[in-house]
Amino acid sequence: MTKHTYAILGATGQIGQVLSRELLKLGHKVRAIGRNKEKLQHLKELGAETYQIAFDDAAALAKAFQGVNAVFSFVPPAPDSDDLGSFQDKVGEAIVQALIAAKVTHVLNLSSIGAQLPNGTGPIKGLFRQESRLNALSSLNVLHLRPGFFMENLNFSIPTIKATGHNASTLRADLGILMVSTMDIGLKAAELLHALKFTGHSVFEYVGPHAITMSEATALLGKAIGKPGLKYVQLTNAEAEKGMLAHGMKLNSVKLMLEMNQAFNENKISLTQKLSAENKGHTSFEDFTKTFSRTYLSAETTRPLAHSHS
Repeated sequence: MTKHTYAILGATGQIGQVLSRELLKLGHKVRAIGRNKEKLQHLKELGAETYQIAFDDAAALAKAFQGVNAVFSFVPPAPDSDDLGSFQDKVGEAIVQALIAAKVTHVLNLSSIGAQLPNGTGPIKGLFRQESRLNALSSLNVLHLRPGFFMENLNFSIPTIKATGHNASTLRADLGILMVSTMDIGLKAAELLHALKFTGHSVFEYVGPHAITMSEATALLGKAIGKPGLKYVQLTNAEAEKGMLAHGMKLNSVKLMLEMNQAFNENKISLTQKLSAENKGHTSFEDFTKTFSRTYLSAETTRPLAHSHS
């Protein structure tokens, strides 16, 4: 087997940690790039070379990218930013500058379903702009990995459930969502980088095994945490905005999240590819509820957080 060297942006995140560990298991060299010193130390102990640098530091990123076979690219969320779109653009442009300076040939870019749309999708439109930047590099082989709604996003509902006794967001109760686990995304990313067969500019959409509505998901979560009567409540935008602002989110990020949920509700955020077994993860929602239960039981009761990430 040919051993490659990969630079992993966001290596301390849920997807990045799975990806980094899997590539190390396969015998590859990993340059783990992140902001959390303790989590980076864990990856270092597993054999990774670690870089604690800011994602908008183009010069530092270029040094980390130098001589790698491929980069896992990622624009991190920043709900505390006063202007999330500007933050996304600043980081995205720094990544592109670093790729050019380091003469990187292959990038697996973590994006999102709906990133083919330039407007009306909340924070996802920032990922559209990043895909466009990367596609503008004619010499770069880039595969845009577009996962669906993360199962783990439902962890953000825990404060609401604890405080109010129900689950809530602005998503429609009957909206079928192909939720996918971050573990499956990390494993799929490792598979794609290990093979390193992608050329040109392409897209790979990746979702969960089955669609599930928010009402169905809430019932299963309730069963897992010992609250079999747990119900889902669809909030108005005004109700959700009040809750998110009370939790400390910035108004700009709140507006974008609400716009994204509205796009989901109106089926604007949709798949562009015919799904095969390769496009679907293996973790069922029932399996995820076991992890959710552990997270729920260990979480402290806080103010309700009435929003959802994608």
